[in-house]
Amino acid sequence: MFKKLFGKKSDDSVTANKEIVLFAPMNGKVVALEDVPDPVFAEKMMGDGLAIEPGDDTVYSPVDGEIVQVFPTKHAVGIKAANGAEILIHIGLETVGLNGEGFEAFVSAGDTVKMGDKLISFDQTIIKEKAKSTIIPIIITNSDKMESIVKTTETSLTKGETHFFTVTFK
Repeated sequence: MFKKLFGKKSDDSVTANKEIVLFAPMNGKVVALEDVPDPVFAEKMMGDGLAIEPGDDTVYSPVDGEIVQVFPTKHAVGIKAANGAEILIHIGLETVGLNGEGFEAFVSAGDTVKMGDKLISFDQTIIKEKAKSTIIPIIITNSDKMESIVKTTETSLTKGETHFFTVTFK
């Protein structure tokens, strides 16, 4: 899926560490993917995951990994976790049309990140005025290789503390 999204070749290998925990990348409220007002996410066309109604304006890395790509418009970032999980964090809906307005990236493709490192900040006011929604889908884009995903039962998220979901690969 990363190849389709970013034009990059994906390494399909999954390490012996088959399970990974993603921590909340920001404070906010949990939104079921099925409730995201965009069929691409709601129907899991890009993969399985959860979404966040943001409680603040900065997204932090939910895992240790490598930045695969930061979209030129800075509205989305792809991370490859140490176990091979490919994670897409998409800030807002229909935000690509903002052409980077209101977004600031703190990482670049090829950077190694640790859980809790600052990735992207954004201006919620601009997104509310000029895009469809501030909601932030977080997707495992290679979920076809997953054995299971256990999503949080919490409704509120605390950055770096709440287990957002646990992904186990086959």
